[in-house]
Amino acid sequence: MGTLISFIAGIIFAVGLSISGMVNPMKVQGFLDLLGLHGKWDISLMFVMGGAVGINFFTFKFLTKRKPFCSPEHFLPEKKEIDRNLLIGSAMFGVGWGIMGICPGPALVNLVTGHSNAILFVVSMLVGMVIFKFTEKIWN
Repeated sequence: MGTLISFIAGIIFAVGLSISGMVNPMKVQGFLDLLGLHGKWDISLMFVMGGAVGINFFTFKFLTKRKPFCSPEHFLPEKKEIDRNLLIGSAMFGVGWGIMGICPGPALVNLVTGHSNAILFVVSMLVGMVIFKFTEKIWN
């Protein structure tokens, strides 16, 4: 039953990403172009982010005190400090998001298009995860 609920939640998430425009790299890049250097700044995704942050702000504490629907436990970050790995990883994510106009969730949704850019992005993301797995011990 948990797998079915997870699948349905994933479908709802994918539909939400599509409706909001988060799967469109040009829309995302328009949002990130605060100075309007490459066209007019597109503020519309701020409403998507505001909606997500607002809902999470009011429900997170409540939901984490309850037993999860699809898992025996919640998987929340245990580290609280800001360290070098967090800063480097965040910077890499931000630069990649700005260059490509897509992040991992929307990239997976874009796979259904069969577009070569989506496939290349997801393959590159998976290769990066494998490289991280093997080099993580070196950095720590």
